[in-house]
Amino acid sequence: MNSQRIRLWDLPTRLFHWLLVLAVGAAVISGQLGGKLIEWHGKIGLAIVGLVAFRLVWGIAGSTYARFAHFFPTPAKVKAYLKGEWSGLGHNPLGAFSVFGLIFLLTVQVLTGLVANDDIAFVGPLFDLVNKSLSDRLTGLHHLVSDLLIGLVVLHIAAIAFYARVKKENLVKPMLTGWKEGVSGESAKGGGIVALLLALAFASAAVYGASGAWLPEPPPPPPAAETPSW
Repeated sequence: MNSQRIRLWDLPTRLFHWLLVLAVGAAVISGQLGGKLIEWHGKIGLAIVGLVAFRLVWGIAGSTYARFAHFFPTPAKVKAYLKGEWSGLGHNPLGAFSVFGLIFLLTVQVLTGLVANDDIAFVGPLFDLVNKSLSDRLTGLHHLVSDLLIGLVVLHIAAIAFYARVKKENLVKPMLTGWKEGVSGESAKGGGIVALLLALAFASAAVYGASGAWLPEPPPPPPAAETPSW
C-alpha cells in the first residue's frame, strides 16, 4: 500500500546501528589511551564481534531494507545513482559501499585483535592459537585497519552532513524512529521473532568462540627448584 510515511528501519537494525556507534567510539578511545583501559578495549572488541555477527545474519533474514540483497550496489544501481536516476529506498548504492566496507573492516579488525598483543601485559583471547611472530604482524594490521576505520567513519559523517545540508534529506531521523517521511512505497516486511532469535543465537556463539573460554587452561608453572640448605 502506498503511503507518505513508511516503516523503513526495523528496531533490531536501529539498535545494531547505535550500539555499534557507541562500541566503535569506545574502542577507538580505549585503544588510543591504552593503559588500564586496554582491558576494556578487549571487552569492547568482543561486543563488536557480537554486533557484526548479528548483522551478518540480519542482513539475510532481517526485514526488507536491512537485507544485503536489497541494497547490494550492482553496477546498474551505481550507474543510475550517479546519473541521478536512482529512486530506491534505504541505503543508496554509495551508502551501500560504506556499509559493506564498514562490516569488512570491522571483521578484519576484530579477527586481528583476537590474537594481538601489546608487548606489555595484554594479549588477545585467542593469542595462544598463533605464534608470537604472527601475532606481531597481525597487531600491526590491527593498528592499520583502525586508521582506515576512523577514515571511513569520518566520510560517513560527512556524507550525512552533505545530505542534510545540500539535499535537505535527514538520514539520522529514520534511523532513530524507524519511519521515513514524505515518500511512497511499501513498509519493511519480514525479520520476525524467529529471525531475531537466530541472529541473537549466532551472535552469542560468535562472542563465546571469540572469548577463548573454550580453550583449555594453560598448564601450571613447574614448581620452583628447592635450594639445598647447606
